Amino acid sequence: MIRVVVAGSEGKMGAEVCSAITSAPDAELAGRADPTLGISLADALESAGNVDVVVDFTVPEAALDNIRLAASRGVHSVVGTTGFDLGELDSIKGANVIVAPNFAIGAILMMRFAEEAARLMPGAEIVELHHDAKLDRPSGTARLTAERMTEARGGAEVPVHSVRLPGLVAHQEVILGSEGETLTIRHDSIDRKCFMPGVLLAVRRVASLASSPLIGLEQLLGDS
Repeated sequence: MIRVVVAGSEGKMGAEVCSAITSAPDAELAGRADPTLGISLADALESAGNVDVVVDFTVPEAALDNIRLAASRGVHSVVGTTGFDLGELDSIKGANVIVAPNFAIGAILMMRFAEEAARLMPGAEIVELHHDAKLDRPSGTARLTAERMTEARGGAEVPVHSVRLPGLVAHQEVILGSEGETLTIRHDSIDRKCFMPGVLLAVRRVASLASSPLIGLEQLLGDS
């Protein structure tokens, strides 16, 4: 049984993660870090006892400290928080880390298709749309998509446009153009439940990573 503490359990994604962990046959919700109740991650880890994985859906300012704290106790981290310096993860030892800008399988496929299309079509732009409470702009998914498309295009950068509105969850369009044609690749997350299979996959696999940190979930999909 994988014992999990959720950091950011007070948020919408954190609450969904708690529900998914509770329902999983091979995982156990060992604790919740909830600053609105005065429960820090250190408090949650202390009271939970033996913990295998911390799942972090907090804020960019807290994520790195949470990962470092977990690693100092030999606890692996699965991180959905974006907007912090991923380069800082290289110095973290003692436990494995997976950071995924997006845990939805469809979003991972969208990024893969966009990267392939970018090799063949000269024009490309990204439009990402999220709920108005999302803190980072552009989203981690859009940044990662743009990075991979830019590499596929030999260094030609891909512009990203951000939209923040109430009523949205998480959406992204990659629009590519060539002479006389356009191609649009779009992914829509209309319910946060779509992220949970990816979160659970990461929770199950983080302890057995060949190397850490792992950025993006797609490397776990081929043999999951």
